[in-house]
Amino acid sequence: MARTLSVLADDLASGRTTSLALVREALSRIDAPQGEGTLAFIKVHREAALAAAEAMDKLRTAGLAPSPFAGIPISVKDLFDLAGEPTTAGSTVLADAVPAERDAPAIARLRRAGFIVMGRTNMTEFAFSGLGLNPHYGTPASPYDRATRRIPGGSSSGAAVSVADGMAYAGIGSDTGGSCRIPAAFCGIVGYKPTAASVPREGAFPLSQTLDSIGPLANSVECCRILHEVMSGAELPKDVPASLEGLRIGVPQTIALDGLDAHVAASFDRALELLAKAGAAVIDAPLERFAEVARLNAKGGFAASEAYAHHRALIEAKGDGYDPRVRTRVLRGRNQDCADYIELTHARAAFVAAMREDISGFDVLAMPTVPTVAPAIAELVEDDEAFTRINLLMLRNPTLINMMDGCAISLPMHRGGEAPAGLMLARAGGGDAALFAIAAAAEAALAGR
Repeated sequence: MARTLSVLADDLASGRTTSLALVREALSRIDAPQGEGTLAFIKVHREAALAAAEAMDKLRTAGLAPSPFAGIPISVKDLFDLAGEPTTAGSTVLADAVPAERDAPAIARLRRAGFIVMGRTNMTEFAFSGLGLNPHYGTPASPYDRATRRIPGGSSSGAAVSVADGMAYAGIGSDTGGSCRIPAAFCGIVGYKPTAASVPREGAFPLSQTLDSIGPLANSVECCRILHEVMSGAELPKDVPASLEGLRIGVPQTIALDGLDAHVAASFDRALELLAKAGAAVIDAPLERFAEVARLNAKGGFAASEAYAHHRALIEAKGDGYDPRVRTRVLRGRNQDCADYIELTHARAAFVAAMREDISGFDVLAMPTVPTVAPAIAELVEDDEAFTRINLLMLRNPTLINMMDGCAISLPMHRGGEAPAGLMLARAGGGDAALFAIAAAAEAALAGR
């Protein structure tokens, strides 16, 4: 069973393990000849991690560990600034970028708590896909059915694989339309998308400044909560229910349940039954307004327009170095003029307000994170039509929550030995504390699945 941050903190406090032992174990998994380390990581901070581990062990011995989690190895997505290194965002066109002067604030807070950065993890180039393919650095495979080599999900692909394979005990990613939750679902771990404004986004290479959020991928709900509190700089209130008894769970009937494959559908039905058995009221919710999201994104939405504004000069100078699929998606931003963007901004604000009202009668929404099991990487590498279709399908449900400025978490809902499938729970923006409490109760209810 995967070790959680709390278990590791207890082991460190009791002397059952040391930071140096944890880092060496992580490095051995990264270096495993038959493993995914060379694909999951773009850069490994081998010597720095070992030196930090030795320092944390000495601080702990002296009673000066900066937090109970000091010395625990984590991974960091390649789009975050790390002092002294260029931020390449899964691309090769930024290899000559000026090195960052300081860590991104979210990462700096983790380092101050004593977490040890093992290195920079692979990702979809510039975070612009939910599948996780990267033609520059290769694509790590989901831990399930490695013989087939299935997609890890994106864009935080390496982050998820690093956690699933024990190369780190948590991964820090970003989520613009599912980039923490999709890979978590495909890799059988937990992924969190916070209320976007709760974690500083400075020092993270942007995809969409409107929709970007910074979140963790880890082995439990509690792990994600711990990391979120550190990165947000605020401890969440604990005075919220930790039980599902009497809670109202809304299941959207518009868009979110379309096109489920048999495995995901069966896993979702079983999960809802277990939540109901634990005392929750599971209620079908029309939420017809979700159908508006496709119309709002018809010209590429915020991601295309804001990415194009950021990339326009770089594409002009180095466009041939881009992943062609990413370049095509960025260039869709040319389809929007100023009036389109202003209209989209107003329409999104109205959508956020209306959705907050629509879901006010529920404690949480529940839906599958993604509608199918992870397809094989080989099916998507050469087939542009399949890539586009499946990418949109995987982004569909998570994007609903980003568009409504909500917070959401993906939990494993499959049984042991089965293909990973994720249960997404979501609330309106600002509901992070309650969502973590509900998700922890749901995790316990699903434990016997």
